[in-house]
Amino acid sequence: MMIEYSPIGVIRSPFRTIEGMPIQPAGASGVQGTIEVFPEFEQGLKDLDGFSHIILLYHFHRVEGYSLLVTPFMDTIQHGLFSTRAPKRPNPIGISVVRLIRIRGMTMDIENVDILDGTPLLDIKPYVPQFDNHPADSIGWLEHANEKAKSAKADGRFR
Repeated sequence: MMIEYSPIGVIRSPFRTIEGMPIQPAGASGVQGTIEVFPEFEQGLKDLDGFSHIILLYHFHRVEGYSLLVTPFMDTIQHGLFSTRAPKRPNPIGISVVRLIRIRGMTMDIENVDILDGTPLLDIKPYVPQFDNHPADSIGWLEHANEKAKSAKADGRFR
C-alpha cells in the first residue's frame, strides 16, 4: 500500500536548528511563529479564526530513519518508540496544539510554537476541548518525568 501526502503550507518559527528547541508546546509558551498556507488551500481557512487553538499535523523533515527503542528527551532510560513522542518514527509525523492569534490572508499568526522553521504542514484541525481533552487515568513512564515538559530542550539525539 502506498500512502502519499503533500504539504498544505510551511510553518515558520524562530528555531533554525533542532538543538535547544522546546520539545512540546508546554515548553514554548509565548513563542510566536507563522504558518504560510499555499494559495490553493487559502479558502479552507474560512471560519477557522473563530477558534483560539488549532491542531497542527506536520512532517519531521529533518530526521531520517527510526529505532523502535529510544531514550526520550525527558528520561535516561530506553522506552518503546510508540510510548514516546520522539520525532524519528516510521512515519515522521508531528502534532502540536498552538494558539491561533489571527489569520491574514494565507498567513496565520500562532503562539506556543515548538516546531522547527521551514517544517512542512500536512493538516490543520480546530482544537475543541469537548472533543480533544480527555482526562487520563495514567501516563505511563511519564508519571515521573511529566514536569520536565516545560524545561526540556531538544539535542542531537534524533537527527
